[in-house]
Amino acid sequence: MNWRPPTWRGAATSLRESGARGLLLGAVLALLVGLWGPTITWPRQRHDLLIVLDVTQSMEVADLQREGEPVTRLEQARWALAQTLRRLPCGSRIGWGVFTEYRSFLLLEPVEVCEHQRELLAMLGRIDARMAWTGNSEVAKGLYSGLKIAKALPSKPALVFVTDGHEAPPVHPQYRPSDEGAVRVVPGLVVGVGGDRPAPIPKLDPEGRTYGYWAADEVMQRDPRSFGRGGSVAGEQMVEDRPGVAPALVGATPGTEHLSSLREPYLRLLAGETGLDYHRLGDPEALFRALTDRRLAHPVVSRMDVGWMLATVALAALLAVYLPWTAWKDRISALRAGRRERRDRSGRSTRSSLPRSW
Repeated sequence: MNWRPPTWRGAATSLRESGARGLLLGAVLALLVGLWGPTITWPRQRHDLLIVLDVTQSMEVADLQREGEPVTRLEQARWALAQTLRRLPCGSRIGWGVFTEYRSFLLLEPVEVCEHQRELLAMLGRIDARMAWTGNSEVAKGLYSGLKIAKALPSKPALVFVTDGHEAPPVHPQYRPSDEGAVRVVPGLVVGVGGDRPAPIPKLDPEGRTYGYWAADEVMQRDPRSFGRGGSVAGEQMVEDRPGVAPALVGATPGTEHLSSLREPYLRLLAGETGLDYHRLGDPEALFRALTDRRLAHPVVSRMDVGWMLATVALAALLAVYLPWTAWKDRISALRAGRRERRDRSGRSTRSSLPRSW
């Protein structure tokens, strides 16, 4: 039998043909799968925050410093939140709310921070004391209602409640407001803002301008229940009324309720009872770390369309099959030869220009 072993050139040609068929088959499969619209999913942590700011009159006390100048509690809180918002990673979501009287109000549901940064900052800059319509500041009720608002939103954002903790009128420790199911409904953070030394509370007109300060005889120094209630017979005392002066709630200051300071022990108490964390407002860096803590994040499923990747793979396979690689190889070889020739010519020219004595 007349048999000859295959030459190297024939084997290479056979390999190229089989490789081309494999590339064409891969391109067809990639296009078919890409038209189906595949996606990949993976779990990740996302921060959805509903930030509620206390806008009652005690937040207008200017007992904080920034760059050597006195600033109000609300102004300092807005500034720190603005600095933090600019640093939050894209994909995070923030919404705004305010607290006044005895409840919180939703201003804006959480939206993505990068796409809506300008609108978020603009709305934050407009939150001020003019939004309050009464002198009352029932902080516990405001926190509870804020938790309920966060629970009712579709994304169940974490609540960030920014306040100085000043209850007005004061709360009787035996008759504190009920949380009404607000305990541990969503994760959250109570942010305390204010100084440690009691300072006078400004009076504000409807335009937010200060026209004086509250005096001791103009505010309630004790909670209303401390005065007791009369029975059906003169002098009769109700069984739940305790004789003597009622104990003050932690953080309260009977006799000096017209002055205000950060009621930190009281805010820690509220945070612990509702399953929230507590953070005292300081520099924006510490606030950023507190707001991006994993305890305030919740898991979400991210999806990405990979059809465009498969289309790219198919295009690359088709180019590999149909591009004239031989012509490209010859062109590359010619370019290399041209560079070598120029280098050699340059070397000869340099040697000919040297003195003969060298």
